[in-house]
Amino acid sequence: MSDELPERDADKALAGEYALGLLPPDEAVAFEARLASDPQLRAVYADWAEDLAHLTDSIDPVAPPPQVWAGAEARLFGTRRKFRVGAGGRSGWLATLMGGLAATVLVLGLIVGADLMPRDPASPTDPAYVAELVAEDRSLIVFAAYDARDGTLFVERERGDPAQDRAFELWLIAGTDAPVSLGVLPQDRAAVIQIPEALRPRLDGAALAVSDEPPGGSPTGAPTGAVLAVGQITNT
Repeated sequence: MSDELPERDADKALAGEYALGLLPPDEAVAFEARLASDPQLRAVYADWAEDLAHLTDSIDPVAPPPQVWAGAEARLFGTRRKFRVGAGGRSGWLATLMGGLAATVLVLGLIVGADLMPRDPASPTDPAYVAELVAEDRSLIVFAAYDARDGTLFVERERGDPAQDRAFELWLIAGTDAPVSLGVLPQDRAAVIQIPEALRPRLDGAALAVSDEPPGGSPTGAPTGAVLAVGQITNT
C-alpha cells in the first residue's frame, strides 16, 4: 500500500495501522525505530492516537438489561441467586437499593478487569534501570524507570513545566553516539513510553536528557533548544 501513495499519505496510513495494532511484528519494530528519530512521523502518530481516544466521547452510558445482569451473575457465581422479599414496603425498597449497589459494584469490577477504565501510569515494581534527571537549579526534576519485561519507560515529571508554547523532549545519550529522541513528554505528570526494540540494548550505561523544544519536538532530529536536565541511567 505504501508504494502506491505519496510519502506523506503512506506515513499517515502506516501510523494508523500501527495505532490500531494491525502491523506485523517486524513492520511494527521498523515503525518504532523510525518514531525514535522522525518528529514528523511522531506527530502523525500522535494525531491518530488522539483521534482514536476520542471515539467513545459521544457514547452515553447505558444501564444493562436485566437479562445481562442475570447472565453475568450466573457466570460469576455459578448460579442465579434469588431473594424472597415483599413486593412493597421497606423490604422491597431495601432489596432494590442493595441490588442496584451490587450491580454498580459488579459493572465497575468488570470494567476495571477489562482495562476499559483509564488508570494513571504507575512505576514498575521491579525496574531494570532507573534515572533521575535534575536541572542545576532543581527547577526541573524527572524520574524514569525502565521495565525490561515489556520494554517500557515510566517517566514522572516531579517538578517543572515547559515554557509557554514550548515542550520538553526526552533524549537517549549512549556513549559518543548522537542523541536519539524518545519522544515529547506529555502534559500529564506521569507517562509510559514504549522504547523501540533496537534501542533497548543501548540503555545500559547511557544517560537521559530533557531539552527545551518547540511543540511537537525538535524539527531536526537533534536537540535544538537548551538541555535542561541530564541523568545517568543506573542498573538496579
